[in-house]
Amino acid sequence: MSFAHVVAYSITEIMAAQSAHNELNSALAGASTLIACAFTLSTFDRWLRRRQPHELAWTVAMALFSLGSSALWWAESSGWNLMAFRIFFLAGAVLNVAWLALGTVYLLIGLRAGNIARTWLVWLSGLATGVVLIAPTKSQVVSTEFPAGREIFGAAPRILAAVGSGVPAMFIIVGALWSAWRVLRKKNPAATKSTTRTVTSPKRLAGGNVLIAIGTLVLSASGTLAGRLGQDRAFAITLLCGVSILFSGFLVASNSTLNASSATRRLHPKLMQAANQ
Repeated sequence: MSFAHVVAYSITEIMAAQSAHNELNSALAGASTLIACAFTLSTFDRWLRRRQPHELAWTVAMALFSLGSSALWWAESSGWNLMAFRIFFLAGAVLNVAWLALGTVYLLIGLRAGNIARTWLVWLSGLATGVVLIAPTKSQVVSTEFPAGREIFGAAPRILAAVGSGVPAMFIIVGALWSAWRVLRKKNPAATKSTTRTVTSPKRLAGGNVLIAIGTLVLSASGTLAGRLGQDRAFAITLLCGVSILFSGFLVASNSTLNASSATRRLHPKLMQAANQ
């Protein structure tokens, strides 16, 4: 076999391996997108029926997860470009965890604190969107390589990502574990007396909160796995596993509590019937 044939064969093998690599990453990102969309529809449906503010915050958060994973799915299937990376970076690294944490604020601290946090978060989300979408770039995006934020963006977008993901993630983890601990001690799983939930299954609620904390940790672990799996594979795997665990925790925790009106209807049906007459 001539040297030219050896080179051609090697190039063919490399291209085949790269194609298989991209197909797997695309499948993982696609699965993450479908799960995130299901999560979004589930929380939105619950918000339409119950009008609980934390469920609206979670709906926004999961819609952002869906947008970020869709950008990853598109990029792994068709190749990276600057706009796909901006959307992925904005929705996946800057905004989504902050909106997820807003739901925790509503649940643990109450409506007043949640509304104040929501107002600030809306303004900060608008600011972050403008910064990320128009930020100048330091280098070009290579279509076949997963872009790194430190190589593409300057300081401002990366600071927004660090603050927007790191601080809210820690708040979610600590809040979920603290709430689980309160439930197991048979106390109100909230920081204020004005925020009261009727717990129908303490063990399930505690387990759901632990799953939410684990899911948030998994979503934060992409940097740890990047050295072993590569950045694109690490993001695809942690996104799929993290969103799946979060969805499981949400389902378990949501079916373990009642809001005030639901609790009244379940505990006092005759009283509600008399009130409606």
